[in-house]
Amino acid sequence: MDHLELLRELHQKNDSKIVMLVADGLGGLPLEPGGMTELETAKTPQLDALAKRGVLGGSIPVKPGITPGSGPGHLGLFGYDPLQFIIGRGALEATGIGFELGPNDVAIRANFCTLDAAGNITDRRAGRISSEESAPLAIRLRQVKIPGVEVFVEPVKEHRFVVVLRAPGLGGHVADTDPQRTGVPPLQPTATKPDSEKTAQVAAEFVKQANVLLKDEKKANGMTLRGFSAKPNLPSYEQVYGLKAAAIAVYPMYKGLARLVGMEIVGKAQTLAEQIDVLEQNWAKYDFFFIHFKYTDSTGEDGNFAAKVQRIEELDGVMSRITKLQPTVLIVTGDHSTPSFLKSHSWHPVPTLLVSDCCRSDESQAFGERDCVRGGLGQFEAKYLMTLALANAGRLGKFGA
Repeated sequence: MDHLELLRELHQKNDSKIVMLVADGLGGLPLEPGGMTELETAKTPQLDALAKRGVLGGSIPVKPGITPGSGPGHLGLFGYDPLQFIIGRGALEATGIGFELGPNDVAIRANFCTLDAAGNITDRRAGRISSEESAPLAIRLRQVKIPGVEVFVEPVKEHRFVVVLRAPGLGGHVADTDPQRTGVPPLQPTATKPDSEKTAQVAAEFVKQANVLLKDEKKANGMTLRGFSAKPNLPSYEQVYGLKAAAIAVYPMYKGLARLVGMEIVGKAQTLAEQIDVLEQNWAKYDFFFIHFKYTDSTGEDGNFAAKVQRIEELDGVMSRITKLQPTVLIVTGDHSTPSFLKSHSWHPVPTLLVSDCCRSDESQAFGERDCVRGGLGQFEAKYLMTLALANAGRLGKFGA
């Protein structure tokens, strides 16, 4: 019996409410040895008060030492083993904007980028071009025509867009074309398994035609392709946990992941305050709420320590509105760490706070990495966080006689 089968057998319904607040890339590092992390530097009186009531620990998104992408990081938080359930970023992005993937589809998450005269990347995100600028460019790419293949192009947000290729015989095993650095050209689409040779050829033709359509643009005159993937098949939150679950997110990728595990996307919030409005408005309708906050990650990737501190303080500012609703279980964590020091995702355990009336509180006095290292939850694989949430909500029956 695997982990999800066990939970499927043991879950039981009651009137409890669970809130999982995910501050993307929450974990950090000090800028100098012995210093404080972004979370420890931030003034977070509400989170610190909750830390005194609850129990802290460090969640390991995949395995010790493994740096996760956002997809595996969230899958773990949702209780799905990211090594068992592999979801490409393309499928997440496409599903997040409401595109219904079919059996012959391969979805690709694409980024506009800036190329110099030699075809080398000078900016991997096209200067973080605005959505208003990028959407018409994505729509322009619908002019690409490839014999025997349907091509769909949809704007997403800022420099991101989605490409869906539809044809028999396509596979989702193609390597990313983003070299993850500047000063070099985008990589060529390359199949990583024989079933995806056709996909790689089609993707190369798409890029060739698209670059002609973009060649006169100053910012977004090129692109990289990431996360080639077909539609996955995941058991839903209702099936596994017996939960009616809602997702309150701004960015499409996170809506997509939530939708793939059977959550309903509620509201059209664009700010954190609006997300809490949506939470309050829908409190009576759902058992579980996933709230996603992006900007602790993007500021970390930018290497902006002070801005990440400010975003953490912004998050702390809404906690009283959440606690006022009196959730049975409140979890605050991240899908991975994104230290400003590294300007990237990292392998470090993610600060995690769980509060309930029946949690075994520890001696922690503040919500920060050092306290989490000493916390009562210890260091645990993120896929067990939902088990802890269900147990603290009284939603798990006894195993065995």
